Amino acid sequence: MLPVSAVIAASVVILLPLVARAGPTADSLPGIYPAPLPASIAEVPMRPGPPQNGHGTAARYARDHPGTAPPGANDFSCRSKDHSRPVVLLHGTDANAYSDWAAISPRLRSAGYCPFAVNYGGRPGEDSFGTEDITRSAYQVADFVARVRAETGAPRVDLIGYSQGATVARLYVNRLGGAASVARWIGLASPTYGGVLYGAVPIAQAIPGALDVATQLVSVAAVQQVQGSPLLDDLNAGGDTVAGVEYTTIGSRYDEVIQPADNAALRSPGATNIVLQDSCPVDLTGHFHLVYDPYVIDLLLTTLDAARPRTAPCVPVPLGTGIAELIEATYN
Repeated sequence: MLPVSAVIAASVVILLPLVARAGPTADSLPGIYPAPLPASIAEVPMRPGPPQNGHGTAARYARDHPGTAPPGANDFSCRSKDHSRPVVLLHGTDANAYSDWAAISPRLRSAGYCPFAVNYGGRPGEDSFGTEDITRSAYQVADFVARVRAETGAPRVDLIGYSQGATVARLYVNRLGGAASVARWIGLASPTYGGVLYGAVPIAQAIPGALDVATQLVSVAAVQQVQGSPLLDDLNAGGDTVAGVEYTTIGSRYDEVIQPADNAALRSPGATNIVLQDSCPVDLTGHFHLVYDPYVIDLLLTTLDAARPRTAPCVPVPLGTGIAELIEATYN
């Protein structure tokens, strides 16, 4: 098991340099509608890659094979007999559909679902996604959901977002009229009320100009996800859910990004908040390993279908699992 200090240090290494490649322009602000930025782009990957069982190996494969789709995803001819709604998967910050969904997408397909995934929020000329203004990304997701519905004939879809993807999905549902097209929203490691980065964010917010400097070091999307950001405050104002959609979060008490861990939870009545350690206390999976943890994937499949029997055993997972591999994949 990694010592807590090593996990914190590694998490900070990931959170800052990982997103620095797509930093904003000098006149941008971390609000819900920032000053003009380069237009973000979206793409629908169509070339399927192999299944992966780790975030690091998936990120390395995605880096070496840009435009790869998660296995089983984006087959627009797919029609589910047992699960009628398509499932749209949204990746996290400075990532892509393959790097984040190369384990869950094939499991969904083998379970009878039709998964779809889009690379959203990319900066032109860069090789990663989920770095640009989250509101613009939500409009890109709206366009993709419209395409999925049009080509499959499905009146509604289910949305599953990981990390930033959960916020992009919720902004689309809650603020852009997506509730009419979405039956279920599931957030994995959702930055619902943002993170404080082990206390660094409140300090930066108290120093005039510090967040402006931070936007030069990290992406616009990253700054929009800190606790107390204008985007999150606006999104959660008046209630963090809307009527007609089923909301579920799945999170970890050992999340390396979202602290306090309760910030992942929705607070409106009717939402379901699942904490991994409530049912498997020895699994210390955090933010970066969550979408590759077999027990979490089993929780997700049961959330989608309550009648499905649980199959994954509860086994010990060390604190910090996946962090070192993701750093290695990013920098080597």
